[in-house]
Amino acid sequence: MTNLQDTITAPATPAGVSALAVVRVSGKDSITIVNKCFSKNIAKADGYTIHYGHIVDGDQRVDEVLASVFRNPHSYTGEDSVEISGHGSPYITRRIIETLLKNGARMAEPGEFTMRAFLNQKLDLAQAEAVADMISSNSEASLQMALHQMRGGFSNDIAFLRQELIDFAALIELENDFGEEDVEFADREGLKVLIHKLLTQIEKLRSSFASGNVLKNGIRTVLAGKPNAGKSTLLNALLNEERAIVSDIAGTTRDTIEEIFTLNGIQFRLIDTAGLRESTDTIEQIGVGKTKESMRKAELLVYLFDLRCTSPAELAAELKLLPTMEQTILVANKAEETTQMQEDWPENTIFISAKTKKIEPLMQELERVASHYELGNETVVNNARHADALGKSSEALQKVLSGLDTGLTSDMVALDIRNALYQLGLITGEVTNDEVLDSIFTRFCIGK
Repeated sequence: MTNLQDTITAPATPAGVSALAVVRVSGKDSITIVNKCFSKNIAKADGYTIHYGHIVDGDQRVDEVLASVFRNPHSYTGEDSVEISGHGSPYITRRIIETLLKNGARMAEPGEFTMRAFLNQKLDLAQAEAVADMISSNSEASLQMALHQMRGGFSNDIAFLRQELIDFAALIELENDFGEEDVEFADREGLKVLIHKLLTQIEKLRSSFASGNVLKNGIRTVLAGKPNAGKSTLLNALLNEERAIVSDIAGTTRDTIEEIFTLNGIQFRLIDTAGLRESTDTIEQIGVGKTKESMRKAELLVYLFDLRCTSPAELAAELKLLPTMEQTILVANKAEETTQMQEDWPENTIFISAKTKKIEPLMQELERVASHYELGNETVVNNARHADALGKSSEALQKVLSGLDTGLTSDMVALDIRNALYQLGLITGEVTNDEVLDSIFTRFCIGK
């Protein structure tokens, strides 16, 4: 871990030309350091105040800025902090930072501002991770999920689970202190009831991870079918741009093409794939292999077939070769060129014309799929680290139940309870280590 006694600085806005740029400074000497290179004296400035002036390097003016002062503990990091808002020239931003470094600050490490907020108990670890999720959010659903977690929704659920277990664990630990007297302070049957209750709540949180991961990263949606079924045309129609090459030549798409499509605040990660067929072309074989791999990893399969030249029997044979999917949308394309819509097609077949962009039935079906992932008031887990800790906590609680059923001694039962508490504590950072913190915060951008 870095020296937390240092005063750190970094740009808080992205690199590049813009109207404004913000440079952050945090640490016990932040106000003093900024004061050395600011045209006005802000050494005794109140917190939550903004001051107009110039950043100066010796006798040279660097930029005309606003300096926002925050006094500890009432700042993002919990330390004295200053945010300098200047003009958005990359050169000016660099000069401001160089001046601050010259006066005693050092460059912040990735995520160091948020790590300090965590260490100063302004955020718990789950909330800190939600900050990164909010910054990287690219849909309404992912943003709302990150906001819920940052406000402490998930942390409150974990705190409640831990507290119930801590209250009972205290009685078990008390028994260990009176081991020679052979007394029981904890009601074993009551503990079983509690463990079953906790397991139900933990499993509910764990099972939400699949939905949470989709809300965070988008619904992985594969467009598959035989060559010339219209997959690339459909991709272009959904995106409303000519993203994929469209040709009458079968096998035009050799590799997967991935694009983002947002519907009702939910992201669909659309993957256009090579047509499924037997081929002696080595490159096309690789493309077909990638198609099959993409289908295995997908949450949703949109399977297209050409309505003009496919019979119900041929379609049935094609479908038998597909992997079993939880969600599959069967799409009959090129409906503008045929009258076969009344034939004996599988139930729920959707008829569209990607070429003429008459895809309303498919859009309605995608809206239905998206509605399954809409956020309610319940907590949704979207972090693999959290899901892993919940799983290990569940395993420890199962061992507690097994130990109670077999008459395990209090000290052994207490050991499994401690393990469950440890795993839950890892989520919010009530127990942690340097390796975990480094792993989490080094994924943040510099300046956050």
